Amino acid sequence: QVQLVESGGGLVQPGGSLRLSCAASGSGFNFFSMAWYRQGPGKQRELVAQVKDDGSTNYRDSVKGRFTISRDKAKNTVNLQMNSLKPEDTAVYYCNGIFDITSILYEYWGQGTQVTVSS
Repeated sequence: QVQLVESGGGLVQPGGSLRLSCAASGSGFNFFSMAWYRQGPGKQRELVAQVKDDGSTNYRDSVKGRFTISRDKAKNTVNLQMNSLKPEDTAVYYCNGIFDITSILYEYWGQGTQVTVSS
């Protein structure tokens, strides 16, 4: 079993920055990929950024150049640095992790953290 705990959400003005963190805890798991999703009011959940075990990353177009996902292998943590935030970035952000446990891939979700971009 793996638990994902997020932190770092909050209220920020347009153009500001926030850093989200997600820590994975448990035992017997190997990292496959981790990602951040978001769900805005009345919208479907969408992928924001993903990092894979080989270090490769991918981002949705609307956040490219503004958001950066990074992984701390030693701490089993993934961070999302969000710069130049826009009101349309307002959403609940969810951490997602896919882990190899005894050669089977399992998917886990965090509880979500609110990010509000408003003046």
